Amino acid sequence: MKSINNKLSVYGLDGKSADKIELDKDLFDGKVNKTLLYEANKMYEAGWRRGTASTKGRSEVSGGGAKPWRQKGTGRARFGSSRNPLWRHGGTVFGPKPRDYSFSMPKKAVRKALLSSLNARLAEDMIKPVVKIEVKEAKTKEFKKILDKLKIEGKTLVVVDKMEGNVKLSARNLKNITLRDAAGVNARDVLLNENVLIEKDAIEKLTERLK
Repeated sequence: MKSINNKLSVYGLDGKSADKIELDKDLFDGKVNKTLLYEANKMYEAGWRRGTASTKGRSEVSGGGAKPWRQKGTGRARFGSSRNPLWRHGGTVFGPKPRDYSFSMPKKAVRKALLSSLNARLAEDMIKPVVKIEVKEAKTKEFKKILDKLKIEGKTLVVVDKMEGNVKLSARNLKNITLRDAAGVNARDVLLNENVLIEKDAIEKLTERLK
């Protein structure tokens, strides 16, 4: 377990330090449960699977109504249907059918997985608190200016206290940006991104959610 700094600088949109915030030491202690992270990531990915693959069994393929030849006397092996799985155009044995791959984990485990992912990023010094993200117009270049001033590069998770229209519209065309609110962020969002840019109010709301 790597020791972490619980006192973080809070930056303004101009890229300069504007405040300080101290994280809850009982929560943000640097502990990372890799097993929980694996299970949580698997759960979120399973939920995205469509599960539409389908094949036809011998009772579903067309044809095969008549017995190919009589049971005895021909010298050949007995067959009851030309749609036997061993025959060409026959049904598929144990083929896939539409199914739901999703599964759920206990709420406590999901919460601990999110906390583990945040602790992992905190240990890497990849969490950057910001006062509040605001854009005057719903334009991508306005959001990009904020990232440039904060010196944010690479895949970044932006966590806001509340999802606002202009911010949402400004960020949606930036391929390396994932925008989430404090109530909707999960462990997979944190793991898929190198950086976490988070509003000060969102940290407080997230802390309450993790308790």
